[in-house]
Amino acid sequence: MEIIFATHNQNKLKEVQIMMPEHIKLLSLDDIGMHDEIPETSATISGNAAQKVQFIRQRYDMPVFADDTGLEVLALNNEPGVYSARYAGEHKSSIDNMELLLKNLEGKRDRSARFVTVFALDMDRCQTLFEGVCEGAVTEEYHGDQGFGYDPIFMPNGYDKTFAQMSLMEKGEISHRGIALKKLIAYLT
Repeated sequence: MEIIFATHNQNKLKEVQIMMPEHIKLLSLDDIGMHDEIPETSATISGNAAQKVQFIRQRYDMPVFADDTGLEVLALNNEPGVYSARYAGEHKSSIDNMELLLKNLEGKRDRSARFVTVFALDMDRCQTLFEGVCEGAVTEEYHGDQGFGYDPIFMPNGYDKTFAQMSLMEKGEISHRGIALKKLIAYLT
């Protein structure tokens, strides 16, 4: 089976490919020659995932899935949430986003946070959503050099290391994206 994963993010693509069964061939947006900016204007994570799928499905007659992810920090009224990728501005720099988040958490004792990922899947013009959540906390400084986004400052509950200190396989077993992806794979197989 061939299916489009609506992303240009090579880090996300690697995370998903490593968990995908061999009989499912992923095609990224680069693979299909799609370079248009995909709108993400919904007020919710699930809405953005659904919007991406609809955008691609209107242009390609193939099964497609897309995700959207947000980091919700309790002490910041669940910010950055749906704005996680552009928390520090539209230029989407992970370093700037993390720096702003750490600054906004200065003096806060409660650093609890959770990552939420929603995958939207369109198969045969029918859309299905799959959600994954990983509870944890925002660290006070960077740890590790693996992963991407907020990984160097997010430590999942029950672990003494951040996502950026984990292998792709280890992170995939417990992460928000991994949990949602397992649900999507179970649906596909």
